[in-house]
Amino acid sequence: MAALYLHSQADSATLDREIADWTAERLRDGLAARGAASLVVSGGRTPTGFFALLRDADLDWTRVTITLADERWVTRDHADSNERLLREHLLQGRAAAARFIPLKFDAPDPVAGAKLASGALAALGEFDAVILGMGEDGHTASLFPDSPQLVAALAEGHDACLATENATKAPRWRITLTAPRIVHARALALHVTGAQKWVLLGDILSGSDPLRFPVRILFNQAEVDRHVFWCR
Repeated sequence: MAALYLHSQADSATLDREIADWTAERLRDGLAARGAASLVVSGGRTPTGFFALLRDADLDWTRVTITLADERWVTRDHADSNERLLREHLLQGRAAAARFIPLKFDAPDPVAGAKLASGALAALGEFDAVILGMGEDGHTASLFPDSPQLVAALAEGHDACLATENATKAPRWRITLTAPRIVHARALALHVTGAQKWVLLGDILSGSDPLRFPVRILFNQAEVDRHVFWCR
């Protein structure tokens, strides 16, 4: 049975350093074992401090592939674009040498875009590290509790990516990794901050239904250790 580890720090700067070091070590393990490594990260404000530290890690970034857990259906230079966030905060310094696979491609609609993103990820096997965030409704990636596509995104047998809808916050359409593709990883982590999300995490851990709290996909799988990084 895989274990659940809590990494708790007093402040975000210390937590950012710990998760950056943890992630770099997972990538070094992949490089040493297979000659290449892959990393999945999330957007939003929470990981930007961690990105600023990870990008200067001493490893062979030319053999590292980075992609996103999800992306908004916006242009790549849009303020809401996760790709833009990564290019500004992670794909800098040493990490500028990494290979980046976006989830937003030129396509007539999000469904067609998700097909292109799935194709771009097809050659990647098991991810070396996946670092997820969590919303105040218990969503992760773009797996939202009220999304019409949530059941499909949780199920086996679909492409790596799906187009999903956020019914409560613009932009409505997103591209997300499916739950099976997210947890197909050698290392899984959840990065959260704040007292409110700590309380929410307690509620999530007391249940098991990913339809109510999609982030449960991290805890429902028992094959890989789960790491929660948290601070106030």
